[in-house]
Amino acid sequence: MSPAIPRSTYRLQFSKDTTFADAVELVPYLDAMGIGALYASPLLESGAGSNHGYDVVDPTRVSAERGGEEGRRALVAALRAHGLQLLLDIVPNHVGVEVARANPWWWDVLTHGRSSQYASYFDIDWAAGPVLLPVLDANEEKALSELSLATDEAGRPELRYYEHAFPVAPGTDGGTAQEMHERQHYRLVSWKRGAAELTYRRFFDVSTLAAVRVEDPAVFEATHREVLRWVAAGEVDGIRVDHPDGLSDPGGYLRRLRAAIGPDRWLLVEKILGVGEELPASWPVDGTSGYEALREICGVFVDPDGAGLLTQFAAEHTGVKVSAHAAEHQGRREVADTILAAEVRRIGEVARTVGQVAAAVAELVVAQAAATEAAVAAGSPAGAPEAGAPDIVGDTTASAPATPADAGAEPLRAAVAELLCGFPVYRSYLPEQRAALDVAVSVARANRPELAGVVDALHAALLADPTGTLATRVQQISGMVMAKGVEDTAFYRWNRFVALNEVGGDPARFGVSPAEFHARAAAREAGRPATMTTLSTHDTKRSEDVRARLAVLAEIPGEWTGAMRRWSARHPLPDRSLELLAWQCLVGAWPISADRLRGYLGKASKEAKLVTSHVEPVAEVDEAIAAWPDQVLGDADLVAEIEAFVARIAGPGWSNSLGQKLLQLAGPGVPDVYQGTELFEYSLVDPDNRRPVDFAGRQALLARLDDGWLPEIDADGAAKLLVTASATRLRRYRPELFTGYRPVAAEGPAAGHAIAFARGSSLVAVATRLPVGLATRGGWGDTVLPLPDAATDWHDVISGEAVDGAAPRLDRLLARYPVALLVRPA
Repeated sequence: MSPAIPRSTYRLQFSKDTTFADAVELVPYLDAMGIGALYASPLLESGAGSNHGYDVVDPTRVSAERGGEEGRRALVAALRAHGLQLLLDIVPNHVGVEVARANPWWWDVLTHGRSSQYASYFDIDWAAGPVLLPVLDANEEKALSELSLATDEAGRPELRYYEHAFPVAPGTDGGTAQEMHERQHYRLVSWKRGAAELTYRRFFDVSTLAAVRVEDPAVFEATHREVLRWVAAGEVDGIRVDHPDGLSDPGGYLRRLRAAIGPDRWLLVEKILGVGEELPASWPVDGTSGYEALREICGVFVDPDGAGLLTQFAAEHTGVKVSAHAAEHQGRREVADTILAAEVRRIGEVARTVGQVAAAVAELVVAQAAATEAAVAAGSPAGAPEAGAPDIVGDTTASAPATPADAGAEPLRAAVAELLCGFPVYRSYLPEQRAALDVAVSVARANRPELAGVVDALHAALLADPTGTLATRVQQISGMVMAKGVEDTAFYRWNRFVALNEVGGDPARFGVSPAEFHARAAAREAGRPATMTTLSTHDTKRSEDVRARLAVLAEIPGEWTGAMRRWSARHPLPDRSLELLAWQCLVGAWPISADRLRGYLGKASKEAKLVTSHVEPVAEVDEAIAAWPDQVLGDADLVAEIEAFVARIAGPGWSNSLGQKLLQLAGPGVPDVYQGTELFEYSLVDPDNRRPVDFAGRQALLARLDDGWLPEIDADGAAKLLVTASATRLRRYRPELFTGYRPVAAEGPAAGHAIAFARGSSLVAVATRLPVGLATRGGWGDTVLPLPDAATDWHDVISGEAVDGAAPRLDRLLARYPVALLVRPA
């Protein structure tokens, strides 16, 4: 592995509350823990108060809130003084535009329109008219009456809508605010119009994040100039690229970036791979940010025998029996038809300019019109379609008949939507990975056979010009549909067992077998040994320790379903699916405050879009959900029962947590430790997982460990810090041990409860899986772990104890901790 690639990383989320100066203070702790590199969230100037940095407003300078250029240099100096490297997160797809004035490029575009020097920087549909800005309240007419005039500090006129300020183009002032508004290069519209009418590409459905055209060399240079200056100065050792799937040409972008940073620096992409999916071979990257490893590592601690009862219970509780894949497709169709309708419409407009697509649409319209006339002649009322048939062309019997173009708009939109919803992965990268497109076409044809001709024409057009505008748009938007329809809709609806509802996960696959785990790990070592692995990130739905605790439920499904029946009858929620999610998250993150739980359930219910949503909130539903945490936590008898249940699963959950961590840290790839997760840390989705971390407490615990303390496994979490530091130190100071990969099979009656592997001939990691089942069967018995080469000079670096023989008994090897990291002398 290249010296530029660290042996491990530690992720820090920088903000005004976690500055460069704060990080400087943490560097000695990271060094002492054996971390190889600081993995920093985006450091460029972002929106005021941002707790993530992905809303960059000025890519030409470092964030002032985080410490400015002086603070950044001090951090780099501290890292270098301690021998640590720096991995930097960058955001090439979009910039923040929530506060227009904060982004000088966006402000200039709003001021000068197409004549702005930055007009080509943004992915704006200029042919559609003024740029639509969805910032007004739902009552647009009333909101426009509330526009006012003001001047900036230099005396220039501005339009104001409450706290929002917008520029006035030169020569357009005079008259009322409303009259001036009509002369601008933008139009302020209701926030509700953004989904269907927006004229610029966004990050997913977030209108405050506007996409930039980084495929343009001038835009690439402008957006990367500052970061590449740091690289050229030797201050950045690696780059992690956020959301490459939003780019028009991810491969071309990555090749340009690789040329700019050189062949030896670490380059990763935030790419969510489907099960079995590989990165395109032409991408010059070292790997991903690790979600595929998360699925495999967490999954091997899930008992597949729990699937039946949990599946049955979910169907009974919700009254709905639907597969995960059906729920995912439904979620994708909903977002394609609603919050991403503008993007689907834009693809349709491009497709209509392609001759073969236009011809297929015209043929369908003619066929539909003929069918309608035949139905009218046969006596069907108003030419109504047959029962259950989809209305794809609208009402052709209206007094003002639709033009051929109008009549074709809806079937084309429907065909585009079905195509986007059929991808088995986030996107294809034509001309590579055509198979994903072919699957999408097959799915679309099967779901809407009446649209097959249009879908086939789209397919042919995409293959005929795989780098053209139509193919680019389809591929960019398919990932958005997948992310919003699956991650942010179906994963909040299909709640059979939410430990599996994770970024990069597949809830339909109930866990990962040891054989699959080993096969994937061996493939990672052979194919991309420098890829990142992770268990928790700033984007995960639940922290690794929440998932580890929830994994225990698969071992005791009867106990869990019985408890949840009682609890949900006592304190119901407005939606039965939400109940499945809420009770699992409650026990998974226990103890949790009412405020934290309320914030989570408010977000989860709106993402699910079943009984309320961000776009169409239902006040009485939102109020009932907001009241639920206080009702539950105020019920003393119920709280006692919850605490007893959590006590039942806490110990096995800790075992799973330690096992996951060891397999990640000792396995192939470069492991990342998300901030705070070196102890047991029970967070839910953002912003819950971005809360302040008690680093002083962690430093004190590490000092005790260095004095020889072997902690108990308890809620303090020091045992997890022991496992983490033992592995990261070994990776940093004896990197030669972490090469190769082969499974190590236990032998004996409880062999299935051990998961173990060797790296080379001098390192073996072993962890306990399915700990409840192990205890039920009476423990390890005489199960042994035959070590490589029948060598006997091993010791466990976690417990510090020597290993007994070449095939130690697991009841002795794992007597103190449920994991062991065995090493032979150098």
